[in-house]
Amino acid sequence: MPSPRYMDLLARLGAAQALGVELGLEPVRRALALLGNPQKRFAAVQIAGTNGKGSTAAMAEAILRAAGTRTGLYTSPHLARFTERIRVAGREVDGDRLAALDRKVVATGVPLTYFEIATVLAFLTLAEEAVEIAVLETGLGGRLDAVTAAEPLATAITSIGIDHTGYLGGTLRAIAREKAGILKPGVVCFLGRLPAEAEDEIARIATEVGAPLRRLGSDFQAPVGPLGLDGPHQRDNAAIATALAGAAAARLGRVLDPHTVGRALAGAVWPGRLERLGDDLLLDCAHNAEGAAALASALPELAGGRRVALLISIARDKDPEAIFAALAPVARAVVTTRSESLRALPPDALAIQARRFFPEVAAHDDVTEALAAARQLAGPGGLVVVCGSMFLVGTLRARLLGEPVDALPTADPVSGVGPGPGGGGAATSPRR
Repeated sequence: MPSPRYMDLLARLGAAQALGVELGLEPVRRALALLGNPQKRFAAVQIAGTNGKGSTAAMAEAILRAAGTRTGLYTSPHLARFTERIRVAGREVDGDRLAALDRKVVATGVPLTYFEIATVLAFLTLAEEAVEIAVLETGLGGRLDAVTAAEPLATAITSIGIDHTGYLGGTLRAIAREKAGILKPGVVCFLGRLPAEAEDEIARIATEVGAPLRRLGSDFQAPVGPLGLDGPHQRDNAAIATALAGAAAARLGRVLDPHTVGRALAGAVWPGRLERLGDDLLLDCAHNAEGAAALASALPELAGGRRVALLISIARDKDPEAIFAALAPVARAVVTTRSESLRALPPDALAIQARRFFPEVAAHDDVTEALAAARQLAGPGGLVVVCGSMFLVGTLRARLLGEPVDALPTADPVSGVGPGPGGGGAATSPRR
């Protein structure tokens, strides 16, 4: 049973979640200053991108930890527990510890959004735990994201795709401009394989800022050897993770030997990303068109010729047709369902769209019934792929593995999960 203190923290996060998203750095910087600027007490690397930033963060942290560095990791969103977001030396932080630190955050008197509270708690935890290097995943965009209040010694942008257009803009150039907000003068930024339009915009901003760029494929290469994370797209993420870890280690006066890097990459774990549960179930958090394309490219090898059925939920702010189009070549059957997100499309409405792409479609509101239906459609020896929503993956994964789930579900307001009126609220104008 969760303690009353942790429940109080979750209730506070739920109340903050209901206020929505308000992008900007001034409030979080003010709160951090009143708390003694904990973000200045550890070295950090910061990762932004439409997709791949979580996997890249997990692999970079694994490399640094394997090299004997005391690491911190801050990622978002979480799958089942808020405490998943903050890890020290590979271990999930304790909920009561966060609740105690949150009293200090409340005492600043600075009104903060859900993600700002989470970020300040992360910085406090990592500072008090005396981590040597923290790997920080940007939440939304970059320019006005709370994580950008940190002072990284290296940054990375993994990918640029169309997503969160209501917050970041509707073109690749506009989205790239927001992601490029993590660039700092004199701080190297490692770039993944980006669309030309996006890369041009980032290069323009890098010149203005004075941030040196290093590009995958020309300045650094994808590593060889086995990876713990499945999918061809993970090789590019591994390349960026290795480059970031190398930059961080160099600043700490350490050298990463290839054996250590290879061992860390082979053993890296990132739940819910092409994760196998048993012989007939694969979980992947692909929730937009780019993520669906990466899943589709990985599935032929992972399925090994087996019949594939998708179990899927999609949020209202995504593009179901683009997701279905990407996955149609690798699956014949789809079962639509509803994740815990208040933004999830109704299964029946989603099924209508799915029928344009798949010959066999069913809809079930109940996730357990939906999983049973997907297994039936996959048939003996088939494979069920759960995708489309991190919240569907998180709920089902915890249920199947018997892992604890927060008694009061919360999520970043853009995701619309958890208690509170409005289910996440509407975005306000970005703070400037």
